[in-house]
Amino acid sequence: MGRHTQWHDDYWLMLLQLYLKNPVGLKPLYCRPMVDLAMELHIPPQVLHRRMEQIDRLDTPRIERIWQTYSQNPKRLTRAVRLLRSMKGFGLAEEFYEGVELQETFEKDFRPIPEEPRLTPMMLTVLLSLYFQLTPATMVAETPEVQQMARLMKINTDLAVQALNAFMHCDPYLNRHDFILSPLLLPCQQIWQRYGSIEPQQLATYVEELKEYFK
Repeated sequence: MGRHTQWHDDYWLMLLQLYLKNPVGLKPLYCRPMVDLAMELHIPPQVLHRRMEQIDRLDTPRIERIWQTYSQNPKRLTRAVRLLRSMKGFGLAEEFYEGVELQETFEKDFRPIPEEPRLTPMMLTVLLSLYFQLTPATMVAETPEVQQMARLMKINTDLAVQALNAFMHCDPYLNRHDFILSPLLLPCQQIWQRYGSIEPQQLATYVEELKEYFK
């Protein structure tokens, strides 16, 4: 069993702490704090989000007890979470998961790619959605949509354009045969293989969720 399936009831405290951060309530699926917690626990954001929905509804007696104990006492909750993180496994993942099959999945999407540490597979996915909204002539640094996306992801426009140009060489409809010497070609090909054949609107909907990570 992969480690991303490992859920412990103590994790409710960490989710509750996130839930209680301003603005109090259910957090977006791919907001940075949700993704950071998912990376820390090696549990997909979708799983954590469903658990947070349970907190939002006070689904079970256990959740109700945790809520009653900690929701009005943030200092007590902070101490409990700090203690939890100090226990074996937090910050010592290799020891904690010794003997457990490690199957990283979503984590890789949020880590820098070797070819360009300013980009992640998730960011390339966002840029692929932008690619489908533009024409080749508008995939330049002067295009407002390119500038806006670069600002959102806190990268320069030239880097965004490099990725868009690499996607042009992945697009079978353009049938580009000219040679491109770009370190982004391989990672862009990998993203194209994952998402290039799905409906652009479906990809755009997914990307709108991903954009929460940068806000």
